[in-house]
Amino acid sequence: MAYTDFIAAIDLGTSRIVGMVGKKNEHGVLSIIAYEVENSGNCIRRGCVYNVEETANKIKRLVRKLENKLHEAKIEKVYVGVGGQSLRSINHTVPRVLGTEGVVTDEIISSLHAECLNFHPDMLDVLAAVSPVYYLDNKPEANPVGIPCTRIEAKYKLIVGRPSLKRHIINSIAERAQITIAGIIVSPLALSDAVLNDDERDLGCALIGFGAGVTTLTVYKGGKLLHLSVIPLGSNLITRDITSLHLPESEAERVKQTYGSAMMDQDNDQSIQVSQADGLGMREIKLSDLNNVVEARMGEILENVYARLDAIEMEGTLGAGIVITGGGAALKSLPEVIRKRTKMEVRYAATRRGIVASGDLEAGNPSYASAVGLLLNGTENCAGFVPKAYAAEPEPFLIEPVEVPPMPKSEPVKPSKPKPEKKQGGLLKNLSSKFDSMTRNLFDDSEDKS
Repeated sequence: MAYTDFIAAIDLGTSRIVGMVGKKNEHGVLSIIAYEVENSGNCIRRGCVYNVEETANKIKRLVRKLENKLHEAKIEKVYVGVGGQSLRSINHTVPRVLGTEGVVTDEIISSLHAECLNFHPDMLDVLAAVSPVYYLDNKPEANPVGIPCTRIEAKYKLIVGRPSLKRHIINSIAERAQITIAGIIVSPLALSDAVLNDDERDLGCALIGFGAGVTTLTVYKGGKLLHLSVIPLGSNLITRDITSLHLPESEAERVKQTYGSAMMDQDNDQSIQVSQADGLGMREIKLSDLNNVVEARMGEILENVYARLDAIEMEGTLGAGIVITGGGAALKSLPEVIRKRTKMEVRYAATRRGIVASGDLEAGNPSYASAVGLLLNGTENCAGFVPKAYAAEPEPFLIEPVEVPPMPKSEPVKPSKPKPEKKQGGLLKNLSSKFDSMTRNLFDDSEDKS
């Protein structure tokens, strides 16, 4: 039977595009139905769509692969994660005067949120309005609905980015790939939903995503989003730096993943085997030379992260420490390097317990955490038309029989004229009858004479 109710999501990454389909039960727990991966190539750069046409082709191919796992059910809508180096959080306050007999209602809260989404900063789009803090007559109130006041003030964290971020997604997916967009969700926020629990957000936690094109920093404190920013440096730069050791890019990526370390050991004289640039044979390079390059570039990325933490005065004050994720986080000794500098606990991200009930175990891999977060934020049914062959109760006839009209009773069919052969048969039969009669009469006469 084909699936008729599910949520579909697409995470646009610099190195790969992840597609995932899941179902959510009444408790909000996900069951992963299918997931697929498509190489991004050069169509996505630094977390945002660069080549609209090529992105559309890859999205269509990815959706076809997902539909093959859904018993030919059709994916009509998708939730899409948005990223990019222009993403950042800003503060925005929306006041409302209610009068002497005013009472805060759900409608007032919804209208304040809508007003934030309609706010247009210079040359920027508002992609999300989160973590509101309410003040009723200048006094903070966590749950304002139902409380009388004369004036309410809502302070939001707005996630903003260049207009091209959303426009290129719409051009590639909705217009060229002809797939309806159910919603555009900020990827770093979706990742946070998938890997951080409420206690970590309350105590204070920094989530660092070391992506291929960019590095994202998301900071929570007191259960609210405190800061979001994107550093336009990613682990792809480490790979390109390694090519300075006369390695092709594919071999540099392999060496980085296998031997790369964020901390160089100068006393290590070990050598490793690498493929030559011409592909003919192997040669040796020193491990210390490799990690000298890796440490230098990763150090630059980390210094940018530390500077952002210093700017919001959060370095060393986050009770739940630092969580790292992304392909660049796989470098050896990276947690030790961050721990030594920040004096905070550092752990690797993992999809938090209780949000995925079943499905492929691989879906719990941190590489798929952003896609899981997108599914968690999804609310609309993304399933399209289900073929009749897979319906629960198929029709008894797939082809309706053609009715033949009855022959009219007033005009009976006349028999055709007998053929000549039949006439000859009738004449012989008459002659035979006459001969039998004559013979019978002869016998009768002889009996009379006697």
